[in-house]
Amino acid sequence: MHEASCLLLPIALPLAGGLFSLFVRIRNVRLLHVILEITAVITTALTLLLLKEQSGGVFTLYSFAQGFSLSFMADGAAKVFAAIVSILWPFVQLYAYAYLEGDPRQRHFFGFFMMTYGITLGIAFSANLLTLYVLFEMLTLSTIPLVTHYGDHESMYAGRKYAAFVIGGAALGFVAVVITHTGSETALFTFGGYLSDFFSPALLRWTFLVGFFGFGAKAAIFPLHSWLPTASCAPTPVTALLHAVAVVNSGVFAILRLTWYTFGPALLRGTFAQTVALLAASFTLLYSSWIAVRERHLKRRLAYSTVSNLSYMLFGILLLTEEGMVAGLAHMVFHSIIKLTLFLCIGAFMHETGKSYLYEVGGAGRRMPWVFGFYTINALSLIGIPMLCGFVSKWRLLEAGAQEGHPAAIVGIGALLMSALLCAIYELTISARAFFPAQGQDRFIGAHDGPEGGWRMHLPIAVFTIADIYFGIAPGALLAYLDLIARGAV
Repeated sequence: MHEASCLLLPIALPLAGGLFSLFVRIRNVRLLHVILEITAVITTALTLLLLKEQSGGVFTLYSFAQGFSLSFMADGAAKVFAAIVSILWPFVQLYAYAYLEGDPRQRHFFGFFMMTYGITLGIAFSANLLTLYVLFEMLTLSTIPLVTHYGDHESMYAGRKYAAFVIGGAALGFVAVVITHTGSETALFTFGGYLSDFFSPALLRWTFLVGFFGFGAKAAIFPLHSWLPTASCAPTPVTALLHAVAVVNSGVFAILRLTWYTFGPALLRGTFAQTVALLAASFTLLYSSWIAVRERHLKRRLAYSTVSNLSYMLFGILLLTEEGMVAGLAHMVFHSIIKLTLFLCIGAFMHETGKSYLYEVGGAGRRMPWVFGFYTINALSLIGIPMLCGFVSKWRLLEAGAQEGHPAAIVGIGALLMSALLCAIYELTISARAFFPAQGQDRFIGAHDGPEGGWRMHLPIAVFTIADIYFGIAPGALLAYLDLIARGAV
């Protein structure tokens, strides 16, 4: 068997697990949970083993014509994204069993949830833009049932809006797929870009912008961002893992591939294409932070925060410098850990109390001290407090922007600093109300420590918080590997 063909195994296994959940009727729900969790853990172990052993090479599953093929590989960038997804997934799936306990449509939910795991790994291992595009569309189709899980009016509207935005965006992305594959013998992702002079540089730069906003729909770039807060009506495991990590990070990852591995920094640096993209990212991160301050629904507030932080990543990638790429990738890793934990904490609060709004949090720290304690640690990290991982990536982004010196980068630095202030407001307001409610706003008077969701909810929250602190103290090894990626060495 071709060494690279082994990459299909972690893609196929969760797809099979998802189909099993959908079509094989098992009356014992706990047995189904055990089977699916074992499948997820094996997929994770297999993925990490392959990432360790994989030394390069491309596996072509099917070739349509010259340059048009479904191909897979595991370079440095693919390994980072695949590692994020595979390490986080089993923990959140464990959380989901507790969150959806008693839900009559669990089989349906976990079927699509598992299939999404395999498809997301397929995006990570895509070797060209066409493969990535095909899996992008599959990701949309597998996640629509998750967004609409509850089947009420709000969920169905969110599903339609989500589909319209991301499928419409993918249609724009397909323009970039066609043009970048035309005139290329293989069209494989190549560090620094692979495009020839088949088209004029001006046309290619316009094509880049079309692809940037197209694939950027999943990364919630303005004005294609509003689907993400609307989709927060989905069950918290969906909002946390898919709409704070897997789906949205796949949009960022696609733009990374488009920028550094298809068009290349040499074609884009210093051009109108880079300026427009940088300004779009800077506006998005500041605008969405401002909206987050005003939002009173807890999950929608975090969703707007996600919109902002996705553009932090894009800002670093679009600087088109090694330092910027390291900072952008670092924020992809760290934000995944932080925001996932924040969503899980808020989800535990909503699950146990049935409350969803900021004014209902007053005094909840007395009722759920561990959950809101972990929430506060990760909120401080997202703000950028030293000794936590959020500080590491945000500081790197500021340094990279200052070193670049591009006028749009300077604008972006100002947006980053203002966004950090707004982040402190919208995150710490929740913690302050939970632990120090104003007079007359304590919703849990007389309450003491009570159920906080059980160990299946606590374990992922605790593990991710420990990871947050660890990477805040010792990020060196990860940053060194990201530096190798940014130099094209892996």
